[in-house]
Parts: sequence; C-alpha cells; structure tokens
Amino acid sequence: MTTFNNIVLYTDTDGYAKFRVAEIALPGGSPKALLSDLIPSGGFQVRHSPPGVSSDFHCTTTAQWLVVLSGEMEIGLRDGSKRVFKAGDHFFSNDLVPAGAEFNDKVHGHSSRVLGDTPLTTLFVRTA
Repeated sequence: MTTFNNIVLYTDTDGYAKFRVAEIALPGGSPKALLSDLIPSGGFQVRHSPPGVSSDFHCTTTAQWLVVLSGEMEIGLRDGSKRVFKAGDHFFSNDLVPAGAEFNDKVHGHSSRVLGDTPLTTLFVRTA
C-alpha cells in the first residue's frame, strides 16, 4: 500500500453534504510501517455519547478527523443515504456551511446517531 484511503464528508458545490474517498500518500517510513507526511493539527477532543443519542441535521463547525474508539454511529445525508462507522473506523468531517451562506436546514449538513446498546466514544482531531 502506498496510499491510505481517507473517507471525507464534505459540502459539494450544490450545498449538500456527500462522502468521497481521497487518498493520502504514504511516502515515508519503511516497508514494515509506511508513513504519511506530518499533517498539522489544532488539538483534539474525546466525546462520550450514551446509547440512543441522535442529532438533527447540522454542519461541522471546524474541519476535523473523527475516529470511532468504541461503539457505532450512523451518519445520514440529505439524500437519505446513511453510512455506519464502527470502532476503528474514521472519516474527515469537512461539511462546513459554504462561505457567505447561512445554514439552510433543508440543504446543509448531516445527521448522526448512536447505534446499539454500547456508548459511543469518538476522537476528534481538528485541523490546524
């Protein structure tokens, strides 16, 4: 593997949140442990959510990596599609309100909910 597949949640030009896959090059390290270049960060937070918690549609306020440490979560998009993330899964959350726009609750954002009976613990790493 010379790249890492990164799942990205982003705001498309039509204002809707979508998923895509972006590759991150792994040019460093050794054949036993390939490394990407160092990616600057702006700090991290850990969140704990009990079973049954869900959110209305919202946008990410700051571009950030989300890593599921335990439990399961579902991210829903406006087109009705949903994607489940389990412990060890990740995505880069970058579905910001477009520059110059105000949040439109009929177009922008994504929803989230905790699945199952296990609390959800997530790690958020903000970009610099």
